[in-house]
Amino acid sequence: MKNSSPFYCLLFSLLFLSPYAIAQVYARNGMVASSSKIASEIGVDILKKGGNAIDASVATAFALAVTHPSAGNIGGGGFLVYMDSAGSATTIDFREKAPQQAGTKMFLDTNGHLPKGTNLYGSESTINHIGLKSVGVPGTVAGLYLAHQKYGHLPWAQLVQPAIDLAQKGFPLPYSLSRSAQYFEAHSPQPFLKDYFRNKDGKLLQFGELWQQEALAKTLMAIRDHGQDGFYQGWVAEEIANYMKVNGGLITLEDLSTYTAVERAPMRGTFKGYEIYSMPPPSSGGVALIEMMNLMELANLDSIEFNSTAYVHLLAEVMRRAFADRAEHLGDPDFNLDMPLDKLTSKDFAKERFQNIDWTQASPSDSSKFGQIYDGSSTTHFSVVDQFGNAVSLTYTLEHSYGSGLGSKKLGFIFNNEMGDFNPLPNYTSNSGLIGSNPNLIAPNKRMLSSMTPTIVAKDGKPYLVIGSPGGRTIINTVFQTVLNVLAYEMPVDKAIEAMKIHHQWLPDQIKYEKNKLSPDTRQQLEAMQHKLVPVNSLGVLMGIQIDRQNNIMMGAADSSSPEGAAVGY
Repeated sequence: MKNSSPFYCLLFSLLFLSPYAIAQVYARNGMVASSSKIASEIGVDILKKGGNAIDASVATAFALAVTHPSAGNIGGGGFLVYMDSAGSATTIDFREKAPQQAGTKMFLDTNGHLPKGTNLYGSESTINHIGLKSVGVPGTVAGLYLAHQKYGHLPWAQLVQPAIDLAQKGFPLPYSLSRSAQYFEAHSPQPFLKDYFRNKDGKLLQFGELWQQEALAKTLMAIRDHGQDGFYQGWVAEEIANYMKVNGGLITLEDLSTYTAVERAPMRGTFKGYEIYSMPPPSSGGVALIEMMNLMELANLDSIEFNSTAYVHLLAEVMRRAFADRAEHLGDPDFNLDMPLDKLTSKDFAKERFQNIDWTQASPSDSSKFGQIYDGSSTTHFSVVDQFGNAVSLTYTLEHSYGSGLGSKKLGFIFNNEMGDFNPLPNYTSNSGLIGSNPNLIAPNKRMLSSMTPTIVAKDGKPYLVIGSPGGRTIINTVFQTVLNVLAYEMPVDKAIEAMKIHHQWLPDQIKYEKNKLSPDTRQQLEAMQHKLVPVNSLGVLMGIQIDRQNNIMMGAADSSSPEGAAVGY
């Protein structure tokens, strides 16, 4: 903010006047904002015991594997952005990998077509999201372990133990999970999910009843005692490989034993004096975020009313260009050595893109031309700030809600279906949104492209805003708009999270908007400009922390669309 005193003055007025006051928390020492209040409390407890932001992140992530099974995981993967109190930033890439038996055309039938099937929720889906072949080699345990080994402080076992205790002792089943339990018991085609929410007597758990997960606790004990080797080697790895072999999956013991997480330099951009740090490929989030912020920096935002027709049109055109570039250029950096990252995130490239925005009508999204025409839901996120001034932004995922819906009863966790994030049909891009560009085609040991966008914004060289969200491809745009709301419109983080958001991803050529947050007049005017509008209930489930160093206070907010989410501080 340009002036920190208004931020401080809001300290009490917001608590009483904001309709979302229940979602915001103030603290002076440390804070965790996640999709589970229980997991946030476990993270804060680690901070109180002298742990740093990395320690709290490890404990929170394992706790989410117990309390938030639709997305919190040890059967998936993700990304972590870390900034220390001196402003030095790095990232940990623990994105899933394709098994060694994977191939470019593995999901195609004999005619070269991509078949469809029925997913966990009874709706039609392409088969690259269904079944054990959709499972990528999990990366979460390796990523958390690497982050801890390099930057953690407390002993590893101390960080995993709270999740073990939680799985063994159980916790009252929240309403959202009780609804999932009832749905899967009645409709799931997978026996694993039918039995997932049952008590020791085999009865389906009801709202408020204690949910204990003994199999998951045993898996977590192996991880506690042996670090990442407790997952990628030993009896856990053997059970994963055996389950895959018996049930038609591709992951082998060798796939598991050779998996490694990678530390990478962050993508870095600037916006009006702030520094933005986010994930590099194989995440597309950081590149797209910085490209879009560069474009918005060129606009005269003082003359564009927030939520107006001109504002929404500008956002959509900026998103359209960034997503076209994403589709054309981005993939796993270990397989794509010539990605033009410096160009895509440069201020000069933004000027070229900005000059071609038509302020009177929508640009076309042409599946045959990618970005050339512009030349000249389930994941979870949490944010952590510790008492030392360090910050972590971490997003990890199973892909769809409850991933593949598959798992071994001996292990107690759900496998991802991340192979669906590869481009499944080579050289075929359609106006419906199917992308076939080369950088993200399937290959053995390759990491699939992601939209996860864990981000830290620095002010005067120190962490200022820690933010991220789930939501598939919408993640990039929900994080982008929230960062823009804070930096350009000086909104406190809770207001920035709750403000109206839209989503445009180049293809399909449409604007998704949060219904009841866009006026009828604005919708009518956008349609007259040739925009196609699609209403949705909400976009993103953001978890953020904003830091006011002048007044030694931090404000955390959990998106009101998160049923169990909470920011917890002390």
